[in-house]
Amino acid sequence: MYSNKKVTLSGVDTYNLPVLSAKEMERLFKELAKGSEEAREKLVRGNLRLVLSVLKQFKNRGENLDDLFQIGCVGLVKAIDNFNPELGVKFSTYAVPMVMGEIRRYLRDNNTIRVSRSVRKIAHKALQKREQMSKEMGREPTIAELSDALKLPAEEIIFALDANYEPMSLSEPVYSDSSDPVSIEEQIRDEECDNTWLKKILLSEALEKLSIREKEILTKRFFAGKTQVEVANQIGISQAQVSRLEKAALEFIKDYIR
Repeated sequence: MYSNKKVTLSGVDTYNLPVLSAKEMERLFKELAKGSEEAREKLVRGNLRLVLSVLKQFKNRGENLDDLFQIGCVGLVKAIDNFNPELGVKFSTYAVPMVMGEIRRYLRDNNTIRVSRSVRKIAHKALQKREQMSKEMGREPTIAELSDALKLPAEEIIFALDANYEPMSLSEPVYSDSSDPVSIEEQIRDEECDNTWLKKILLSEALEKLSIREKEILTKRFFAGKTQVEVANQIGISQAQVSRLEKAALEFIKDYIR
């Protein structure tokens, strides 16, 4: 799904997806604020490439790509509906964590560890017996005492009781005030890794927004290793023009990624 060949996901031709300019994004968000459903649809379709970029982080997991794409689109729609352009944050910077979070929640919720019926049965017996013995003894019984009372190995009781506890979700809030809650996932996230990956996405977006000539110059200069004079001769303009266009393109990319 990540090559230049035509690939269809959930009925969407990913090769021919539109790319919205910054001005077009700004205009559509203004229309969306007035309640335009057409603007909302255009914003969704114009940012599906962002969902594809996020999917790259989940490849080779054996998951159904159509499912992940649809879940990612749910996150995209949420990002569009909640984005505030007046905050001065790029939409992609705001939307990427939401799309990624939606996919992560889906993967987590659909890969819950299953505890066997026999283990649950032992855990139930152990909990009942522990409660009964606590009342009789005036204290909580030890595992050894539970083992004797239930006529079961201590190891089985420990395993059953541990398995009986539901795993804590990474999206479990650990702090909340009048604003949005802070989750465990947000506290343990590798910020350096996320920032590097996000910059790659922003770089890709910035390159898409350059003119054909600017892309050609940067490609020849930094991927083909050509000098400015060689590039000028190949595309039929002066070395000074190449230098000016190259500098302007690099400045645009630098400002876009900030």
